[in-house]
Amino acid sequence: MRLPFFFARRYLFSKKSLNAINIISTISVVGVLVSSAALVIVLSFYNGMEKLILSLYSSFAPELRIEPAKGKVFNASSKVFQDLRHNIDIRSYSEILEDKVLIEYNNQQFIAQIKGVEPKSLTEANHQNMLYAGNLGIYRDSVNFALVGAQVQANLRIPIQGYNNYIQLFSPRKGSSANSINPMDDINQRQISPCGILQYHQGFDNLIITPIEFAKDLLNEYEEVSAVEIYMKDSTQVPSLQEKTQKQLGADFIVKNREQQNPLLYKTIRSEKWIVFFILTVIGVIAIFNIIGSLTMLVIDKKQDMIILKSLGANNKLIQRIFFYEGIMIAFIGGIIGIAIGLAFCLLQEKFGIIRTGEGANSIMDIYPVDIRASDFFLVFITVMLVSSLVSYVASLLSVREIKEEGIRTND
Repeated sequence: MRLPFFFARRYLFSKKSLNAINIISTISVVGVLVSSAALVIVLSFYNGMEKLILSLYSSFAPELRIEPAKGKVFNASSKVFQDLRHNIDIRSYSEILEDKVLIEYNNQQFIAQIKGVEPKSLTEANHQNMLYAGNLGIYRDSVNFALVGAQVQANLRIPIQGYNNYIQLFSPRKGSSANSINPMDDINQRQISPCGILQYHQGFDNLIITPIEFAKDLLNEYEEVSAVEIYMKDSTQVPSLQEKTQKQLGADFIVKNREQQNPLLYKTIRSEKWIVFFILTVIGVIAIFNIIGSLTMLVIDKKQDMIILKSLGANNKLIQRIFFYEGIMIAFIGGIIGIAIGLAFCLLQEKFGIIRTGEGANSIMDIYPVDIRASDFFLVFITVMLVSSLVSYVASLLSVREIKEEGIRTND
């Protein structure tokens, strides 16, 4: 192994007789370098976007959510739920009541999803970052207020300040008959004033958050709830509490973590990352194929040297290893430098925000986020080396064949 490596190192770093070989070898290194740097940069930027999207989703989604396996509502007065409410490891416990309602303001109507929560849970779980404007005080001085989603506010143009900003909420009365002369007799109607607007987030834009007692009164559902939402003091305890609670509640309930609450979001983010990685890898493979050109030119330049080595007893396997190690060294140098450049660029972006979105001050992000992960560097390096090893092996086989044919012509 030392002899082929010695020749490969000498051929790569020593001056070659043909200037074209120097240029092609440099192009091969640069090709591997650029593809490696591009993979690192794109993956790190994508990680940053993934982290941002999931953090925005986490502002709305609880760490654990208990729902009935069948039906829409259930009674949460059993001992298991009471024990959870008084669990010292839980930071926030809230019963939830949800349903569709009709909202009307200034003769404009909109179908929204009402979500009744225990008012204290909004401050206990630190939901301040989910607000675009206003405050979280949905129950103050014995008066009910509401947080409205961005789409609700945009469609109805509801102001969050003023004395005449009450919105009307309508919901079918539970257990009502269709025989009433006045249809409004079968409809519950309540009014409430908004105190805040939620940040834009797909899936939550049609939401209106109110105190749960207000929601129970509107929906005429006083005994049962739609779900129980839980936030932990220590997030690392979520899996153990989920497993324990699921066993205690049995098959009648489903205890979901954040990923299970919105599996499509997580699957989409993960699949998109691998699709991007695959596309960039294919582009990188094209650049790595420059190694074949470099080794071919090297064979032409060193063909006489190989014939001399064969006459001294070197076999085809040894010659093949020389060019194989040459290709591996090109890939290794290009890969290491490329990963280093990619890392440096990501660090600069993280510190100085070189690439910006150009959005205003109220946008979700002004600088493209970056999340540097060691696993991505390892993945990029392994991918580059595996592809380069395959390309170098093919190129070395072609090189040996060329030398063998040249040797036959020489003997003739």
